[in-house]
Amino acid sequence: MSTQTQRSHGDGGVAPTVAMLGLGWFPDTVGGLERYFRSLFEALPEARGVVVGPAGGAPARLTAVSRAGAPLARRLAAFRRAALGAARGAELIDAHFALYAAAPLLASRLRRTPAVVHFHGPWADESSVERGEELHGLRRALERAVLRHARAYVVLSSAFRRVLVEHYGVIPWDVHVLHPGVDLERFSPGRRAAARDRLGIPPDAFLAVTVRRLVPRTGVGELLDAWELAAAELPAGATLLVAGDGPLAGELGARAAAIASPRVRMAGRLSEEDLLAAYRAADVAVVPTLSHEGFGLVVLEAAACGTPSIVTDVDALPEIAGPLDPTLVVPAGEPSALAARLAAASRGALPARETAREYAERFSWPSVAAAHRRLYRRVLERAPAALPRVVYLDHVARLSGAEIALLRLLPHLEGVQAHVILGEDGPLATRLQQAGISVEVLPLAPSARDLRRASARAGGVPLSTAWETFRYTLRLARRLRRIDPDLVHTNSLKSGVYGGLAARLAGVPLVWHLRDRLADDYLPRSATRVLRWAIPRLAGGILANSQATLDTLGPVRGRPARVLPDAVEAPSAPKSRGGHDEAPATFGMLGRIAPWKGQDLFLRAFADAFPAGSERAVIIGTPLFGEEDFEASLRELAQELGLAARVEFRGFREDIWQELASLDILVHASLIPEPFGQVVLEGMAAGLPVLAPDEGGPAEVIEDGRTGILFASRDQRALAAAMRALDADPGRRERVGAAAREAAAAYRPPVLAERYEQAYAQVLGARPVR
Repeated sequence: MSTQTQRSHGDGGVAPTVAMLGLGWFPDTVGGLERYFRSLFEALPEARGVVVGPAGGAPARLTAVSRAGAPLARRLAAFRRAALGAARGAELIDAHFALYAAAPLLASRLRRTPAVVHFHGPWADESSVERGEELHGLRRALERAVLRHARAYVVLSSAFRRVLVEHYGVIPWDVHVLHPGVDLERFSPGRRAAARDRLGIPPDAFLAVTVRRLVPRTGVGELLDAWELAAAELPAGATLLVAGDGPLAGELGARAAAIASPRVRMAGRLSEEDLLAAYRAADVAVVPTLSHEGFGLVVLEAAACGTPSIVTDVDALPEIAGPLDPTLVVPAGEPSALAARLAAASRGALPARETAREYAERFSWPSVAAAHRRLYRRVLERAPAALPRVVYLDHVARLSGAEIALLRLLPHLEGVQAHVILGEDGPLATRLQQAGISVEVLPLAPSARDLRRASARAGGVPLSTAWETFRYTLRLARRLRRIDPDLVHTNSLKSGVYGGLAARLAGVPLVWHLRDRLADDYLPRSATRVLRWAIPRLAGGILANSQATLDTLGPVRGRPARVLPDAVEAPSAPKSRGGHDEAPATFGMLGRIAPWKGQDLFLRAFADAFPAGSERAVIIGTPLFGEEDFEASLRELAQELGLAARVEFRGFREDIWQELASLDILVHASLIPEPFGQVVLEGMAAGLPVLAPDEGGPAEVIEDGRTGILFASRDQRALAAAMRALDADPGRRERVGAAAREAAAAYRPPVLAERYEQAYAQVLGARPVR
């Protein structure tokens, strides 16, 4: 049999010979890294490996050196010798732990051997949390030295990709998210009754299980707080089983003993058989982590046994538990939220055990091993990037119109490698990360990030703001030169300014996404003049969210310019309105609360249309950028108009589709022409009749009288008349809403993603990707 045949494992190519450098061997050394390393090593039979012993039952191709309790110098010397031996003849090194991998990787003999580094988490930072700040600098230096030696990096989640890129400066294109697998034969639902029998748990008792190392960052103390808080809502006989050991074992044990009811049982470290029984016996598993969770293998192990997990919103946990059921994710460090979710779980509010098992079956070790072989081959072949690398820039991470549009689009861009650089941390960064999109935060000074149009109009741009923007532009240019993208796409007006200059300094082509009208009623006159001059000179291509927006730029010569509207992901089904024709209508506005958005016009028109009656008005949204005073004035206006009992201010709402479903008619009332009007499209996708001004972007989206109703902009009487007409004709509302939903299908993300990729190709032209 040929060598090639021997090393082929059915994944379309030859398996390279790899030397894997680990930490310890599970279960002789307990930890997520050790368990992961063993599972991957066993799934790659062509690999050789080195760990610190003991390693009972390990295959002959694994070398175990020294012992975990031996002096560090002795361990390091023995590991280095064994690693150099294992690497002899290997085509590639795969390192999993910086402390042990540093000496062999940096040895002169191996400096030219390609290396892949598995980043299991910020070792220096995690060690500081558990052991104090002593030697933190040395640990960080070792980490960075090992990372610099790598040609590619493997992380188990998008959360740790962000850590690696943002805190270690690694090039995002070299980071590969390869989720781990789970042993689906060992971890299986089995006989639940037998598992409960083994653990001494009554058949009908509610059982929650947590399998954690007992250290501060794993949050077991907060779980005990939550268990006590939930006591009144938990059924009789409810039990919390805490499995694991660590420095806090004594303290947590004493606290558990003080909780008389519901019961807490400290089980210590479980054998593999008892661990399996615990997963099978439990109604729910709990992972209450406070910090540093690279993946959470316990979530997959429990799911493979049919048990879903309640997790905190730390690092990778939402990424692994959220797709099974988003309600399984609770805020970290908030025992009251965890208590409420535990109480709901005790009442049966959990995914079915069959659903949990089916979800776990997506993660198999053979498929993980195949993905690693493909990566190893790519590293050895130094294959050029198959897809263009695009960096997206935005100055904020708040979920406003442009940011929501970006969030909806990026997961559907299959023809590019995307990386997002934001000027602040916030919900957008978290949502991108959870969607599997590469993201980093390069902080922009608040004075530059939050400068309002009104402030600039009143007194020009302050010198301090200009200076901070200039400094940020230079930092961004350095970062762009470092990561070397093929294209930069600016997603906001401010990011267009600093991003256009930074891209020019870095020598990278730029697509300027114009989402704001360059008009004197929207921006200071001096700003519109500068932007009309600068955009065609800085941008290799221009995108606009509407023709109305593009027209404000003026003539563009020698640059491709396209109108590409924002995308909308329609809900699975429109609101059902049958049987409610006689009910009073609910009119609503959805979006940011700001003077130019026209919430005051909406309230006055509503009062004009329905001075008395049972019709209701709803305002959904929150002020941004210091506009809280305007929201207060709206509440006062509702009082003055006699509408206080019929107007509801709902504030910010995460689930816009649920809010839209509560409305009968959506109103858009901007006082100046809206560049696009994303909320108009959302209302149409929800099957609502939409009332909108007859200018700007909404007038391009709505076909008046068929897919919506246009009224004379800023005209209170015209808006009031349109409100009365729709209120009086439920059948027309139904027809317009149905036609609107059908028209909104043309704005679905997959449809528009292809048009974005065509625009990128036009700008790049014959320029090769790297």
